Amino acid sequence: MPVLPEAGGRTPALYRELRRLIETGAVPPGSKLPPTRDLARRLKVSRGSVVAAFETLIAEGYAVARTGAGTFVADRVPSLKPAAPIAAESAAPRPPLPGTLGVAMADARTLGLFRTLLARHLARPGPEHFSYGDPRGGAGLREAVAAYLRQARGVRCEARSVVVTTGTQQGIDLFIRTALSPGDRVMIEDPCYPSARAAFLGSGLAVSGLAVDGEGADIAKAVPGARAVYVTPSHQFPLGVTMSMRRRLALIDWARETGGWIVEDDYDSEFRFAGPPLAAMQGMDGSGRVVYLGTFSKVLFPGLRLGYAVIPDALLEPLVALRARSDRGPPTLPEAALADLLREGHFAAHLRRARRRAEAARDALVAGLRTAGDLTVDVPDQGLHLVAGLPAALDDVAAVEMARMAGLGARALSAMAVTGPARQGLVVGFSGFAPEVLHAAAARFAAMV
Repeated sequence: MPVLPEAGGRTPALYRELRRLIETGAVPPGSKLPPTRDLARRLKVSRGSVVAAFETLIAEGYAVARTGAGTFVADRVPSLKPAAPIAAESAAPRPPLPGTLGVAMADARTLGLFRTLLARHLARPGPEHFSYGDPRGGAGLREAVAAYLRQARGVRCEARSVVVTTGTQQGIDLFIRTALSPGDRVMIEDPCYPSARAAFLGSGLAVSGLAVDGEGADIAKAVPGARAVYVTPSHQFPLGVTMSMRRRLALIDWARETGGWIVEDDYDSEFRFAGPPLAAMQGMDGSGRVVYLGTFSKVLFPGLRLGYAVIPDALLEPLVALRARSDRGPPTLPEAALADLLREGHFAAHLRRARRRAEAARDALVAGLRTAGDLTVDVPDQGLHLVAGLPAALDDVAAVEMARMAGLGARALSAMAVTGPARQGLVVGFSGFAPEVLHAAAARFAAMV
């Protein structure tokens, strides 16, 4: 077995080093680990410390205990492999390109904490894991989310009004099926978030674009008879502008006067690089007309499949009944671990690290793109993506293919138009990849423009 550093008698240090050796393949799958007594003597730590480290490895799937034979590295070991740019087309599943939207922000430290929290609940599972609970989600996570939203986003909510979802998309779907009927008209920002547009259109709703300028969406241009408006006021997707206060108040007035609904998608508010996050529009609404949506997919990782919706009283009971009919409720095990992550301060520490990484990645992407004089790039002060302006002669659909050839993921801004004229540009994400990788890919693309 490879030499272990001094553990200093601390079980977490010994456990982390053993896990590292297993994950990196230094101790391959199927290998027998030394007897606890021998390892304790070699490292000059208590046998209890070694036993505790082994028990944690077993609980997390890194090792297995075989009666009478000892402890072995598991045949299939959990591992984290960094994504890499695609060199050539392949039939195998492809990792995302640098610049792809929606890549995870959870680092190894956060993932390690999450593993430990999951193992904690697996080791001593509560009764909530063995029954069908509240379709809104577990009380622990709803309370933690409500406290976080009140403090960080100025949202008016208690745990009772929080519904844990599998992400923003489910929140939109639940709202549509609760509050709207086929044929109802919905307004959505133009240009828009394509998945939201798909949800509204797929439900048989009439969709109209609401033009976006430097102050955000303008409700003064609303079409008559609209039943709802979908907006991303803190950081408009895809243009990145912030809705001005006068526009926010006008939108709230529209909802109160018409009885319409506002769906506020606050998808990446945690990533603000200049000052604290802006207050949510929901906190300004005194008439209960705003459905507030958020997600942990971007701030942690999409595979977690956990988000939240803050539901006004008028919609809460029918929406919860619908949730109970559709999938009973969210998974309790990751819920419990995420609640601990929020309550114990780990999430706040993770956010600080994630913001620093995102800011460094943003700066590297901007620097790479700016090596071409014909690209215009405004540096965003919030979020995980930017829009690059293209030379007049270059179509953005063609530019997407050029970017892919350079190893950079991007989307065409023109494809996000709703009913207004399509704008040209590239929407490029900067989360989840090393700055030097983003810079190199962006510079290759810039050299092709």
